[in-house]
Amino acid sequence: MKIAYFDCSSGISGDMCLGALIDAGVPVAKLENELRKLPIKGYKLKVKRVKRSGFPATKADVIQKLEVRSKKLEVRRWKDIEHLIKNSQLSDGIKKKGLSIFRRLFTAEAEVHGETFDAAHLHELGAVDCIVDIFGTVIGLKLLGIEKVYSSGVNTGGGSVRTKHGILPVPAPATAELLKGIPVYSDGINYELTTPTGAVILKEISSSFGTIPDMVIEKIGIGAGNKDFKDKPNVLRILIGQGKKQSAESREQKVAVIETTIDDMNPQIYEYVMERLFKAGALDVYLTQLIMKKGRPGIKLTVLCNSNEKEKMMKIIIEETTTIGHRFYEAGRQTLKREIKEINTALGKVKVKTSKLGSRIIKTAPEYEDCKKLAKKLNMPLIEVMKKISHQS
Repeated sequence: MKIAYFDCSSGISGDMCLGALIDAGVPVAKLENELRKLPIKGYKLKVKRVKRSGFPATKADVIQKLEVRSKKLEVRRWKDIEHLIKNSQLSDGIKKKGLSIFRRLFTAEAEVHGETFDAAHLHELGAVDCIVDIFGTVIGLKLLGIEKVYSSGVNTGGGSVRTKHGILPVPAPATAELLKGIPVYSDGINYELTTPTGAVILKEISSSFGTIPDMVIEKIGIGAGNKDFKDKPNVLRILIGQGKKQSAESREQKVAVIETTIDDMNPQIYEYVMERLFKAGALDVYLTQLIMKKGRPGIKLTVLCNSNEKEKMMKIIIEETTTIGHRFYEAGRQTLKREIKEINTALGKVKVKTSKLGSRIIKTAPEYEDCKKLAKKLNMPLIEVMKKISHQS
């Protein structure tokens, strides 16, 4: 599988995405031909080689023509963008991805400005940049044959930024809203390193956030940001290559492990906490008994989840328990391939989980809830129901 890793240690913006993809090998002529399928005019894509802190990179800019820039500042709402995309000549897959990205962007704008979704808007001049950057990135990923995208944590920058709403702190409100659930930090540079367009692109296309995945690097693309800092290259780096192939016997993945120890909570609450965590997408939740300081009995709550779900899980733990903090780290996980199927038994229909190593079934186990229902219906001991079904499955 061909994958890409976005190194956002210097932030991310729409033009940085375009520049990095072009630097990685996206043909500009093909990119422009695809962008012409969008019903927007009055701009050109300018691509040039630059240096950022001494490192060569590709700078991509959307330059709007003088007659367009001199027009009265208009706005585009969701219905305008939706109409534009649906009436383009782009492929259905590109249209669908673009609509999804813009829906996220308008949802964030509506949230931070206290507006309805339909009332949220982009100013005309900014909208053209945004459309070209977003669709240029989606098209570029397709032209390079990239099937899955991963990302590092995101450097937001710091200080303040001047917007049409006045001077705002970095990250700007819409950017912060879009970065919810994504690991972020600031290295102290007083500059807006991550823009709303960069944030919404990353939110939509990245499957997880963390360290570089297991891969064989084939290409590297470097896209330049607007500012040239003295001490740090203002660039977005994209690593492209083949992801590690997993055999049928090996199902490896990276997961986040969250732990917290509690010694002052009613034990009845744990059932509800675990229910909420599983409903939110936890891969596993379990409790371990501990003896804590001063001989107090306690519980360690452990949650396994996908890396991009970590923030959501920690929020639930803080809200629903008496803990004042937790630990988290990344771990590798390997699982057998699992299938669930419904079978007919002498006692009735039951769902059965099978675990496979390649094509060979290693373990079989009936679903507990199905067995419980049959035990009540047949007035049989649950252990006997499970034993009989296990022999027949």
